[in-house]
Amino acid sequence: MSETIHDAAISRARAYFVQEFGEPAPDARLLYVHAPGRSEISGNHTDHEGGRVIAGALDVAVEGIAVANGTNTIRIADEGFPPFEITLDDLSVQTEEREGSASLLRGMAAQLADTGREPTGFDFAFICTVPSGGGLSSSAAVEAAYGRAMEALWEGREISPIELAKMSQFAENEYFGKPCGLMDQAAVCLGGLAYMDFEEATQPACAKLDFDFDKAGYGLVLVKVGSDHADLTDEYAAIPQEMQAVAAEFGKKRLCEVDPHDFDARVAELRQKLGDRAVLRAIHYFYEVGLVDKRWDALQAGDIDRFLALTRESGASSAMFLQNVTVAGSDVRSQHTMVALGLAERILAGRGATRIHGGGFGGSIQCFVPTELVDEFIQRMNAWLGEGFARHYAIAQEGAFAQWL
Repeated sequence: MSETIHDAAISRARAYFVQEFGEPAPDARLLYVHAPGRSEISGNHTDHEGGRVIAGALDVAVEGIAVANGTNTIRIADEGFPPFEITLDDLSVQTEEREGSASLLRGMAAQLADTGREPTGFDFAFICTVPSGGGLSSSAAVEAAYGRAMEALWEGREISPIELAKMSQFAENEYFGKPCGLMDQAAVCLGGLAYMDFEEATQPACAKLDFDFDKAGYGLVLVKVGSDHADLTDEYAAIPQEMQAVAAEFGKKRLCEVDPHDFDARVAELRQKLGDRAVLRAIHYFYEVGLVDKRWDALQAGDIDRFLALTRESGASSAMFLQNVTVAGSDVRSQHTMVALGLAERILAGRGATRIHGGGFGGSIQCFVPTELVDEFIQRMNAWLGEGFARHYAIAQEGAFAQWL
């Protein structure tokens, strides 16, 4: 751990811990926990179909202090939200906790207990600079932070980044009730800029690249669109459901198992049986997963112009085929994400690239902005949408970790 990087975060988290739980006992061991947010660089809704993605950890994070409390209760203080706690007597799914904070904590405790650990109580106070509901995977960061805290506080074997990511995904799928893929959690746990292939779901293949967008001439700017996506679980769930309905017509579970030529041969039948949107979303998958490989090749070659051209193609596919920019059936007068994309394009005027970011529907858009234009871009987007909506981010090399102080 680089002390110079994390000292300020540790100091702030420790002060928050004291505020919420009081001064730790003189002999108490303090555990610093860090888990970054993430940006999906390429591969919009491909991970849950066994496809490929590129994702990067970001310089915003969950950062907190955890201390064992000698009880059978975990107490959580999350700055800006009401505190809550769970007891460790029953770690099974609690229906009444669905889509609530306690579900993620209980789910991670259950997963860590399954490694042979003995769950015991602790107090955990953390500050999250990952925007909630903004599409930067604050939930995955929280899950990973819980997991790393429990790994350190409860005696047991070491847990790899991908294993922790799968535990986090399980907690979100089965306890929280959101059918997400593995990309968010893997990016948070791995850190850096990573290419991931999810064809082998139990052990995705990963590669990392040290690439600095700013040095290549473009700033990574994410813009909140003013529409929280936290209550759109059903919209997200419909995407894998419809893609997998197409796969099921071929006797498969995921689109990665379907031959695109076989898909082409049955388009008319699929439209009749499943409707146009399911077919369009399958078209997006086949197109987008190919773009991931091309964009990774461009990054490896340092060809930023080709990367940006392919980024624009990816954004068009999400809008036209995946259709996760606006919510179906919503008030046509309210199209927050499309407006944000349109305003960003007005400033860029053909330079850089914009696309929907992450799950879509709300949350944020992703913009690659010429470095000399970044300040103006952020100022103008904030003036249109709201102060603090646009932010310049950097790829963070560290994934989720815990460190005894």
